[in-house]
Amino acid sequence: VILGLYLSRSITRPIVELAVSARRLAKAKDKSIKLVNLPHRNDEIGELSTALQEMTDDLQERIKATAGFAADVAHELKNPLTSLRSAAETFSRIKNQSQQKLLIGVILEDVTRLDRLINDISQASRVEAELAETTRDKVDFQALVDSWVFMMKDRYPEIKLNWKPSVQTQEKKLFEVNIHTGRIIQILDNLLVNAISFNPPGEEIEITLTSKGRNKNQICLSIRDHGEGIPDANLNSIFARFYSQRPNNEAFGQHSGLGLSIARQIAEAHGGSLYASHAQKNGAIFSLELPLAKQE
Repeated sequence: VILGLYLSRSITRPIVELAVSARRLAKAKDKSIKLVNLPHRNDEIGELSTALQEMTDDLQERIKATAGFAADVAHELKNPLTSLRSAAETFSRIKNQSQQKLLIGVILEDVTRLDRLINDISQASRVEAELAETTRDKVDFQALVDSWVFMMKDRYPEIKLNWKPSVQTQEKKLFEVNIHTGRIIQILDNLLVNAISFNPPGEEIEITLTSKGRNKNQICLSIRDHGEGIPDANLNSIFARFYSQRPNNEAFGQHSGLGLSIARQIAEAHGGSLYASHAQKNGAIFSLELPLAKQE
């Protein structure tokens, strides 16, 4: 009986400690508090403690990310709303019709900007869930990019697209990847539109594909423009939410600053990466790396 009581207590005591710690964490205002860990136990209860701690850490990171995203959204929405309110209040006080037309134009621009911003925010918030729920397709990435470039040449006939597929075309499996095709096309569209924005008129936009990324078993697609390039300090910050560095001749508010952030989020969800670098002479290069599909 004594031995049985001892064994039962040795099992139930750490479980009770975990339960008490979980309740304390749930009630705490400071969500950075850690769940009690039982590193001294090398049995199933120790494994349970480690798993719960990892899950708690992941949830806390998601809570922080959600809070940060909400704060960024509130900040970005405030600017066009403030402008819209100011224009509406001024409109009610003036009688000059030409000035009223100018204010109506400002109001319409702010409404369009808000609509674009809300759509991009909605898209950014559901990307991760959508990628987790939908199945991936095994595709020949080189053939996919070839079809995409063909469509882009038709969509942007005035743009010179120099598509350089890999010379290693004899083996299809060199470029097989498991991807959410629509989302990867979204990345390519975003990178091309970005390149067109900064590329000088008449210059080519170069698109290359190789079977070797920075890491082993990855392919790399690069899109290069011949614009002014990206300052060293901004090579990573351009992927931050709501960051927007646009050409000087572009009207304000045409982009939400979420495009590259969403694109990197999609790439990382595929186990790949998206990064920017300098071209040798001038311009910027955006590179998308994706892991090769496992061969059966």
